[in-house]
Amino acid sequence: MQVETIREVVETVPIRFWFAFATVALGLILGWLTRVLACRILRRVGVPGAIEGTAFERTAREFGTSTVDILAAIAGYFVFGVAVFAAVAVAEIEYVAQFWNAVAGFLPRLFFAVIVLIVGVLLGDKVELVVSERFRGVKLPQVGILPLMAKYSVFYLAALIALGQVGVATAALIVLLAAYVFAIIFLGGLAFRHLLSAGAVGTYLLLNQPYTIGDEIRVGDVRGIVQEMDLFVTHIETDGEEYVFPNSKVFADGFVRIRS
Repeated sequence: MQVETIREVVETVPIRFWFAFATVALGLILGWLTRVLACRILRRVGVPGAIEGTAFERTAREFGTSTVDILAAIAGYFVFGVAVFAAVAVAEIEYVAQFWNAVAGFLPRLFFAVIVLIVGVLLGDKVELVVSERFRGVKLPQVGILPLMAKYSVFYLAALIALGQVGVATAALIVLLAAYVFAIIFLGGLAFRHLLSAGAVGTYLLLNQPYTIGDEIRVGDVRGIVQEMDLFVTHIETDGEEYVFPNSKVFADGFVRIRS
């Protein structure tokens, strides 16, 4: 009796609904597998080490998860979402199908936009760390703003790409980006004019090499042996003391190369 009742219930439900249910179940399994596989792939290629120390990763750790887990979960949910859309199409529910068909065209763009934002935040944090490390030895107050400028430049580009993916008009944002780049170049030129001047002179000195390491030169009242020279400064040692001259000063005041 119970078997016949179950059979009647099964026969009452249209076959397309059973296919839809099977599609959802399959999507759930594939979504879980995608999440596990994506997590393993990201760990295998070294993503955790590459993003270690970034603000996004620290925030994720505070919530008991990680960036890799978040990216893997997004990939799994995307696969499951595709399965849900496919199930609705198989079930042929007219009004619901029309709604889900409209959403289905938007879902891939939304997925890509979310990934771009997350990658942009991670990349911006990493760029900030790299720039800070590169300029750690430069004792200029203006240098402290460079890591933040680099970080938010990456953020802005990622947001611009993400908004473009979801259909937001980005023409005005592109104009703002151009103005932002111009402001960075203009204000950066003003803030670092002395540094840029020293760098330009250093390039000239390195290319033409009017003096090199080991030469004895005199700059102003200082006479000694050139111990080191780079793009910005020249190190001269004399009587146990080391003098560091900006290349712009060496070029402006002139120098005398002493021949032995």
